[in-house]
Amino acid sequence: MLKSVIAALLIGGVSFSSFAVDKQVLGQTEMMSVSADGIVFEARMDTGAVNSSLHALDISVAGGSATKMKDNVGKDVTFTTFNEKGEKQVVTAEIVGTSTVSNSQGTETRYAVKLPIKFGDNTRKVKVNLRDRTTMDYKLLIGRNWLKGKYVVDVSEKKFIGPTAGISIVESGLMFDTRIDTGAVENSLHATNLRIKDEDKENMENNVGKDVTFTTMNEKNETVDVTARIHSTSLIRNAQGSEIRYMVTLTIGEPGQEFKVDVNLRDRSKMTYKLLIGRNWLQGHYIVDVDM
Repeated sequence: MLKSVIAALLIGGVSFSSFAVDKQVLGQTEMMSVSADGIVFEARMDTGAVNSSLHALDISVAGGSATKMKDNVGKDVTFTTFNEKGEKQVVTAEIVGTSTVSNSQGTETRYAVKLPIKFGDNTRKVKVNLRDRTTMDYKLLIGRNWLKGKYVVDVSEKKFIGPTAGISIVESGLMFDTRIDTGAVENSLHATNLRIKDEDKENMENNVGKDVTFTTMNEKNETVDVTARIHSTSLIRNAQGSEIRYMVTLTIGEPGQEFKVDVNLRDRSKMTYKLLIGRNWLQGHYIVDVDM
C-alpha cells in the first residue's frame, strides 16, 4: 500500500498545495517490526492515539522496581512481547516515562520506552507504551508520534493498480491481461455467439431479465461459454458511432479479491485486450498509477 499521497491527490483532483511534505499512504493495518531483526507484527494504525503501544508481559525493572513506577524512569526494563502468530521476542529498553490511561475499565499506569519501529526500509524510534494486549487483536498499535510528518492513513484501503493487470472473472474461470481505463465508465468483456432463449431480435430492451449465454476468450485464446442474466442495456458512443450493448453482472477482480460488478458485452476480437476495466470497477477500490 506504500505509495506517494501526491498520486492519490492528483487522481482525486485535490490540490496538494497545503502538503509541505511528500507523505506516504498507509492502510488501516501494516506489517511492522520492533527493531530491524525483530518479529513482524500486523500493526493497527491509530490516529486517535498520541503514542504507540506494544504488547508486553513479564515486565522486569533492572535492579528491582521502586514502589512508585515513576521512580523507575531512567532504568532499563526487560519484557517479553508476542505477535499475532504467537512468535516471541524479548526486548530491553530504557524507561523514559510513565503514563496514566483512563478507559472504561478504570485507570492504569504504564511504562513508556523508546523503540525503533520498522516499516519497509524506514525505521523511526519513538515513545511506546507497554501494556498487556493479550485480549486484543493487534499487539502493536501505531500512534500519531510514529505517523507524524511522514505518513497519512487511508482507511478506505484503496489499492494501487497499473495500466494493465491480471484480472480474473470467476464465472469464466479465466484470467485476462486487462486494460485499466479510467476514461471508460463501464467494464467491457469480449463476447461472441450470444444466445438468448425466446430472444426478441427487434428490440433488445425486451430481452432484459432473460439469461444470455455467450462465448468469451482471453489473450491466450482460451475460450469458455458463460451464462448470465441480462439486467439492462447500455448505449455506448465512441468514434465509430453508437451501439447498444447488453449489461450483465459478473464477479471480477484480482485473484482471490473479486467482487460483483456490471459489465457490457461486445465483440472485442480485433482488440488487444479482451477485458477492459472502467471506473465502475475502480471507484472506491483502486488508484491507477500508469508508471506501474
